[in-house]
Amino acid sequence: MFKYLSLIALILLPTLSSAKVIHSERSLYRNIIVNEEGNQRCLKFNTKSSKTNQSCVFKDDPNKLVFNYTKLVFSSLLMIDDPKKVLIIGLGGGTLSNTIHQIYPNAYIDNVEIDPAVTKVARDYFGFIENEKITSVEQDGRIFIKRAKLKKQQYDWIILDAFNGDYIPEHLLTKEFFEETKSILTSKGIISANTFSSSKLYNHESATYHDVFGDFINVSNQKNSNRIILAGYTKQPNKETINARVQKLIPLLKPFNIDIEGISKNMKPTKDNIDWPVDTRVLTDQYSPANLLNL
Repeated sequence: MFKYLSLIALILLPTLSSAKVIHSERSLYRNIIVNEEGNQRCLKFNTKSSKTNQSCVFKDDPNKLVFNYTKLVFSSLLMIDDPKKVLIIGLGGGTLSNTIHQIYPNAYIDNVEIDPAVTKVARDYFGFIENEKITSVEQDGRIFIKRAKLKKQQYDWIILDAFNGDYIPEHLLTKEFFEETKSILTSKGIISANTFSSSKLYNHESATYHDVFGDFINVSNQKNSNRIILAGYTKQPNKETINARVQKLIPLLKPFNIDIEGISKNMKPTKDNIDWPVDTRVLTDQYSPANLLNL
């Protein structure tokens, strides 16, 4: 069974010794810790690490997003209008699902998380919302997508946000997986993947996305190493359409501390901006990230 959890933003945070631990347990996959420091409550994996958190909320304003990468994910809404079906691979504290639900209360959202303990912690400590439109499935993300393909299910917005403690699980980074994911995307849909611009796999990830989807869009800023990849679109909206969507989204996203106008200025298409060697090897099920990192 493959291990994965929602991919984190790498940011410096208080050590566990200075934070109050309000919950800890050993799941099938790792140590899970919920701690509080000042106004923040955070979900953390593995006690040895003090530099990374999986999910955080402000206790006095849970709607306000903490992490940069979660804000960048909403650049996807500049590529599509009013998604009706959303798939999120990797739950964490359920922040993305909760935010999308509040913006689009009529959208159906499927959350896929392999670790039942993470789902329970999201419910008990982070206010993860579940109802007739929002589901949580405890399953490996790739298996879920394979089965969705067999059922001919399709999604307008697919968010790849899986993390196994070291990086994105290798089976969720290959050409074969991206082709499977592409097969359940609607014709006007978008895929947004959370990754890092500082990753040793940057070139290989880029080459693999480009091989499957063609031109894609990098979304990042100079403040940190988060990179959101927007892929799967059939046609990039023109500047006028983007600007119109920005104006429509500003009041919707403001309560969540998302500066969509600023984010729109950090969207860089790979068309005429390929920043990896053209002979970079594509990642496959036979040639995986683990092979590279172990060199």
